Amino acid sequence: MAEPRAPGPLVYSIAAHRGFADALVAGLVPRYREEGFGLARLTLLVPSSRAARTLTEAFIRHSGASGEGGLLMPRMIAVGDLDLDEKLGAALDPLGATDMPPACDPVRRWLTLDRLIAEERAGEGMTPLPGRARLNLAREMARTMDRLLVEEKAVEDLLGDAVLDQMGNLAEHWQRSIHLFGRVNIRWQMELDQRGEVDAATRRNLLFDHAARRWKDTPPPHPIITAGVTSASPALARLLRVVAELPQGAVVLPDLDLAMDAAAWDELGLAGASAEPGGPVFGADDAVTHPQYHLKLLLNRMGVNRAEVQPWHRRGIAAADPARSRAISSLFLPPQASRSWSTLEPKDRRLDGVRLLASAKIEEEAQAIALLVRQALEVPEKRIAVVTADRGLARRVAQHCERWHIAADDSAGRPLALTPAGRLFGLLAEIAANGPDPANLVAAFGHPLVRSWDGAVRGDWLKGLRAFDRELRGPSPAPGMEPLREAAAEAKIADWWEEAEALVTPITDWPHEIALAEALSRLSAVAESFARTAVWEREDGRALGQLVEELRGQAEALGTVIETADLAGALRDAMEAVAVRPGYGGHPRVAIYGLLEARMARADLVICGGLNEGSWPQPPGADALLAPAVLRALGVPGAEFRIGLSAHDLAGAMGAPEVVLSRSLRDAEGPTLPSRFLLRVEALLGEDLDKEHRELTIPAILPHLDRQRPPADPYPRPAPDPAPHLRNVPIRVTALDRLLGDPYQFYAQAILGLKRLDPLAADPFSDPALRGTLVHEILDGWHKAKASQPGLALAPFAAVWFAAKRVHPLFRALWQPRLIAALERFEGWIAAAEAEGHTVLATEISGEMEVDGVKVMGRADRIDRLADGTLAIVDYKTGTVPTKKQVEKGFALQLGLLGLIAERGKFADTKTGQVVQGTAREFEYWSFKKDDGSFGKRETPMKVGNAKSGLTPEAFLPHHIDKLHLAIREYIKGRTPFRARENPDYKGYTDYDQLMRLEEWLVRLTEKDTPA
Repeated sequence: MAEPRAPGPLVYSIAAHRGFADALVAGLVPRYREEGFGLARLTLLVPSSRAARTLTEAFIRHSGASGEGGLLMPRMIAVGDLDLDEKLGAALDPLGATDMPPACDPVRRWLTLDRLIAEERAGEGMTPLPGRARLNLAREMARTMDRLLVEEKAVEDLLGDAVLDQMGNLAEHWQRSIHLFGRVNIRWQMELDQRGEVDAATRRNLLFDHAARRWKDTPPPHPIITAGVTSASPALARLLRVVAELPQGAVVLPDLDLAMDAAAWDELGLAGASAEPGGPVFGADDAVTHPQYHLKLLLNRMGVNRAEVQPWHRRGIAAADPARSRAISSLFLPPQASRSWSTLEPKDRRLDGVRLLASAKIEEEAQAIALLVRQALEVPEKRIAVVTADRGLARRVAQHCERWHIAADDSAGRPLALTPAGRLFGLLAEIAANGPDPANLVAAFGHPLVRSWDGAVRGDWLKGLRAFDRELRGPSPAPGMEPLREAAAEAKIADWWEEAEALVTPITDWPHEIALAEALSRLSAVAESFARTAVWEREDGRALGQLVEELRGQAEALGTVIETADLAGALRDAMEAVAVRPGYGGHPRVAIYGLLEARMARADLVICGGLNEGSWPQPPGADALLAPAVLRALGVPGAEFRIGLSAHDLAGAMGAPEVVLSRSLRDAEGPTLPSRFLLRVEALLGEDLDKEHRELTIPAILPHLDRQRPPADPYPRPAPDPAPHLRNVPIRVTALDRLLGDPYQFYAQAILGLKRLDPLAADPFSDPALRGTLVHEILDGWHKAKASQPGLALAPFAAVWFAAKRVHPLFRALWQPRLIAALERFEGWIAAAEAEGHTVLATEISGEMEVDGVKVMGRADRIDRLADGTLAIVDYKTGTVPTKKQVEKGFALQLGLLGLIAERGKFADTKTGQVVQGTAREFEYWSFKKDDGSFGKRETPMKVGNAKSGLTPEAFLPHHIDKLHLAIREYIKGRTPFRARENPDYKGYTDYDQLMRLEEWLVRLTEKDTPA
């Protein structure tokens, strides 16, 4: 039973080295335990449900260590951590508070603010914001409103003299933001009054004040202890003051520095206590980033002097040496007081048990932390906590721990948008917002939850999806379902696509705007058709279901409408704000915490990871609506206040018996800067840092953790020599230059049959093959149509062709004008040639011949009959035109080989039966590059007219037949290896560079190895 105590507030502080939770329990149990009741009559006010769980575990440990068979636990009431989006405990909320107005729904407030912002901006003649940006602004405005309400600031305070005095010094954008915030806030308060509601933060303040009045007027008959609460909101501070003065009440603070001298304490600044009546309560020079600042602010608002705070003398199970607290106090001294470092005694800078670990990159840091965890688990009963603000690092650590079957879930959770259920819902929203894009469509169809209720059903589903995926590789098809339907038909999966199309049809072709509630209903129904109930199962599914139901209900009541294009982004932002925390079942001695979750937690080994600027501490996010000067004038702490909270979190973590402070020199974005807190640790340790405090064991083990295989022999330059029967393959006219220039590419393509796998939704306007295909189809179709329509103009025909082919809009906008301009020039050239007696014999016609027992085949873009009866071969080029020098070296032989086929073989159209044979005399490239200021140019690879280079017409075809004989003799009928990069002058493709492992051997080529 608690003993009577002297009047006045009773406030304790548990030093960092004692371990808050275990030390608190060690003191509470002997003082408040009653025979037959245990601690059942004790009430603990704790900051959050996470803190309640931490204390529950501490009570269990104490009971086990003391040999007690069991213990009746105290009643724990969470005051509700706003940062964790928690509500007040049930015991505080219904405490005779039925006469208080109810709190408004936060989702309703968010959507209402979105509407009010749009109306106010329209009333001021401002440019309308996109839906997603407006919703984000509404979310930010709600956050700012809560920030002011917690500090008990009303919208009328924005019209106070202190704020108005600052307005003239603010930039114009700040003035606009404050005016918008004020107008929207006033209208919102009017709507609240009409509905008889208040903001949740306001109701929270009212409940605190109600409890404080009731307990002050009628003190509870049983003890009430506030433990670990550090929030300095005025209403909560008043409640803590009342609790501290109750006959059986006390307030226990974590890590309040009672050893700091008065000068250093004063250097922290005003901290809520004005120097004179009516003066500012926050100074511009306040040390808001100091770990003790928020505790000083709390004490000032409680009306408690630091000298009244008593030290808690009980130690926890995982307590450290008392010298640790003295060193932590010295470590975080404010600027002027830190000058005493030069005269500190060794006992005041001792950090025994603290090690520093630096890794080259974040992946290596995660592996090192996981190895530290694995090493510590070898000690029986040793508890390990990994604390980091970097959730990416936390996920990496958990994954590395799995290699030893250590289940270490991140208690801070993952954003809903990154969970399986959130990913599926987000993909469906992307399809609804942006149409059935191949990448999103394939990702949605292949999601792990889709058809997951039956393994055989999912296997058949994925078989069809793989064929569909393969067919869609390459340039993006035109928008709409018809191109996808055609792709499915080409892949011979029409039945599969019929089922797939039925799934996505409800989320395609939505109007420009849609009711948000209707959109969510459609998405939910489609998600269920994809995955049945699996989308709502497990922690992430339940969180998604709750979010959808809350948002849908309020959106339907308010009639919220959203632009379809903004739907996916808005839902993703909403899901990012929801943290999905894992259930129980992880390793009992390993925990991974975020900074909020780690408060009050304690372990034998605490590993603080990600100690870099931008991570710990995270950059303070400036308020988007109220300027810092306005916040100071209102008496509201600035954004830098959170840096002090991060510093306090580190100070508390450093109180463990063993501590490892870890950072990486690089993260995913580049080089990193060490945390300002870590730099202080290094400076405090001085020369002792490298002698005693560097973690050396883990970095030494890491290189051997994943044992590297013995170095392989240098990879030789590939020169495959397939058997004769494998070499006997046809030669395409477009492949002979590849065979002579880089035989390995020919080997990979013609003998191995390997083709490049294009990405999904490839860039539509940068692909030369797409341009070439379209141009060839247009010209071929135009020539064939002219047979029945002699006067058909090419430009209108091409425009109709573009529309009929449903070409991607981006490609069409960039390339159609220049292509049609060049085609019109082509049309003029053809008309002029016809006037000279030339005739277009065939277009897009295939031909073949046999040389030395090898089939040579190709397709001619166009073959003309000249006036003298000879032939002209025309090749359309939408890309680079081969040079005459390339033709001479044998690296551009297509035109000549087509001429040889006409002379020695034949071209035949299997549909019409047309056959073209004869002697080819002219060879031309018709390209789309500019010439004389217009698109379209004609070039010949031969030396004719005034040309100074190139092969003469007499030598042109003999040159090609010689090259063909050489290739057949050496490679197709011979045994010459298909050596990679045989001729370095050949500018071939790079599709097979990885297959030939080019970078492994190219650097080793010497002058002797390089062919002449």
